[in-house]
Amino acid sequence: MNSYIKTIATAALGLLLIYSGKEAVGLTQKIDSSVTIAKSQTLTDTLIIPGERVGPITRTTTKQDLVKLFGASRVVDKTISGAEGIGSFAATQLKLDGGRSLLVVWSDNTRTKPLDVRNLGSGWKTREGIGVGTPLSELRKQLGNFKLYGLGWDYGGTILLDSTKLSRYQGKLILRVDAAPNAYEKFPNDYQAVSGDATFSSTNSHWKPLGIKLTEIVVVLNPSQE
Repeated sequence: MNSYIKTIATAALGLLLIYSGKEAVGLTQKIDSSVTIAKSQTLTDTLIIPGERVGPITRTTTKQDLVKLFGASRVVDKTISGAEGIGSFAATQLKLDGGRSLLVVWSDNTRTKPLDVRNLGSGWKTREGIGVGTPLSELRKQLGNFKLYGLGWDYGGTILLDSTKLSRYQGKLILRVDAAPNAYEKFPNDYQAVSGDATFSSTNSHWKPLGIKLTEIVVVLNPSQE
């Protein structure tokens, strides 16, 4: 009887060790997952380097890299239309808090080569401190006096970088400004004076009451060859 009990006890101990091992593996996986989530939640590299990277996203980053960096739950694929509604592009939305969300636009449906990064939240900044929400007055300090397209059309508010202090970013960085949401209703004459398919100086007095701020940044990583 004692031998029988000993055999049963030994078998039970073995099962317990196997079960505990499985639990340990599961616990390790949960810890690893938590670490991944923690990394994405505490992303501190929010630097924009035009033509090179947006934080950890570089010219060679793939969709799978985004999943590894931030977790599958924060990565959502979509399709977007091109300028003036021409063409369509594969894109991936990265959903992060703290103004760090963004959209990666890909060169093709394999999602392995990023064309550009856009829809950047206010948490992303260039070395000069330029980011979404930067007012016109600060843009003039960083760029000098510049020209930009008029408001109210597909390319409205786009800044022409070629003759600015940041001309080295031409072809690598697209900056667009816009007026405050209620600007047209409050200052219709000023709004219309700087609207349409024409270029205007950043010193034009009609900009002043409109509450002009930077509303869009596009960081070009792999320019289209077309």
